[in-house]
Amino acid sequence: MDVKSAFPNGFIEEEVYVRQPPGFESARFPDRVYKLRKALYGPKQAPRVWYARLKSFLLKSGFVMGSVDKTLFLLSRGGDTTIVQIYVDDIIFGGSSHALVSSFFEQMSREFEMSLMGELQFFLGLQIKQGPEGTFVHQAKYTRDILKKFDMGDSKPMTTPMSTNTALDADEDGEAVDQKEFRGMIGSLRTDGDQAGHSASPRTSHRQAVKRIFRYPKFTPELGLWYSSGSSLFLRGFSDADHAGCRIDRKSTSGTCQLLGTSLVSWSSRKQASVSLSTTKRVHSCSLAARSRLLWMKATLSDFGLRFGKIPLLVDSTSAISVAKNPVLHSRTKHIDVRFHFLRDHYEKGDIDLVHVASENQLADIFTKPLEFGAFVRLRGELGFYALVTG
Repeated sequence: MDVKSAFPNGFIEEEVYVRQPPGFESARFPDRVYKLRKALYGPKQAPRVWYARLKSFLLKSGFVMGSVDKTLFLLSRGGDTTIVQIYVDDIIFGGSSHALVSSFFEQMSREFEMSLMGELQFFLGLQIKQGPEGTFVHQAKYTRDILKKFDMGDSKPMTTPMSTNTALDADEDGEAVDQKEFRGMIGSLRTDGDQAGHSASPRTSHRQAVKRIFRYPKFTPELGLWYSSGSSLFLRGFSDADHAGCRIDRKSTSGTCQLLGTSLVSWSSRKQASVSLSTTKRVHSCSLAARSRLLWMKATLSDFGLRFGKIPLLVDSTSAISVAKNPVLHSRTKHIDVRFHFLRDHYEKGDIDLVHVASENQLADIFTKPLEFGAFVRLRGELGFYALVTG
């Protein structure tokens, strides 16, 4: 559902004044300003006061706010549950009982001016197709739009986003390209990967690498994530990092992914903040981010009544596992920052279990380095990426 004129529903506690709109000045008081009683679209207080108003209403209606995610609200009655997720003035809701869901919409309609959008099919650029066997999420329309935007609709498709033979550097002798266009292409990819680091001084080689990425979704425009309704609910994570992959500053790229059963829920690929002097430190830095996300997911899922014991975090570095499990080795790892040993604390508490996985089965590999077609397709399939089947 969508809240019509959401922000004016919030009451401002601070003193906020606005000038009279041009052409609508008061003839009697032309030099005066308006004092706001309710929020408007524009003031920085508007989203906050709207959320406070909505939260207050939901809590009074019997909903319970999520312990971690403060935009999540749940209502349980007679064994049935209604789930409400808020994104500014858009609200996604659903439940196990049609009567409970209908009751929620009626309550909201009485309090606010609402419009019911129907079953969720499109949200934040994602296309969503729901069925009894599961949910399919893809970006076919967005793919077509960005290919058209950058005049690449007739380009030759590529089977992988990056070539294993490509290693980008500063290329200071290369021909400079339009910075605005390059940054627009990077922004359309929604990435902070290796190519994004060249946006300050892009060269022809950098643009060619980005165009190669654009040509990959043209090969698989209907590819998306499949969330099976019959998947078992077990939580696990994968963590990996390449070895000083950036040729400019020799920083490593960290890749993590978290799965609930066979469904990919969260993933990241980003350059590390500092240069790692050892493989152990590099993997520990990456594992720290993965561990934080797993603990966040564990706490969030507890709001849905799901309880997990020790969550496996799969890494392909035996040295990193040894450091986390064996304090004797710590005398040789003083160069690793103290905060990385927080991982070991959670291992001792029983929250996280570091588990070794063979490099060829490390799913996070796909987020850290270019892969050969065979390995790329295999890992992509294990992450739950499939082609949309119509009809």
